[in-house]
Amino acid sequence: MVGILIIAHGAFGETLIHCASHVLARRPQRVRQVGVTMHDDPELILPQAQDLVRQLDAGSGVLVFTDILGATPSNIATRLLVPGRVEGIAGVNLPMLIRALTYREDKLDCVVRKAISGGVEGVVHIIKEPSNAAG
Repeated sequence: MVGILIIAHGAFGETLIHCASHVLARRPQRVRQVGVTMHDDPELILPQAQDLVRQLDAGSGVLVFTDILGATPSNIATRLLVPGRVEGIAGVNLPMLIRALTYREDKLDCVVRKAISGGVEGVVHIIKEPSNAAG
């Protein structure tokens, strides 16, 4: 099973895990998060994140999600990456996380592809059809 670590601003990571737990009707195993605030020193958070990666890797690798490419959480995540062992994706959203959780028994590279497709396909323009318009 691929471990999942979310490194994001504030409580966003925990909120995503909570929402995924609601959708899946259970809290997923081997999923953790690190919330980063503007007062945090990235050099102090990095060892905590490295420890979580070690805990989450049960032999299939770890997928690290982050919210915004180039921001402090993604800069921390980038320092954790080990190609083929610890992979990273920026722009995490709920459809992306659900897709990753659904396919995490597959190989890490497959989980990365599935997560990205879930994130992209989960962003759609909702259009109210005229036939569905109220009165």
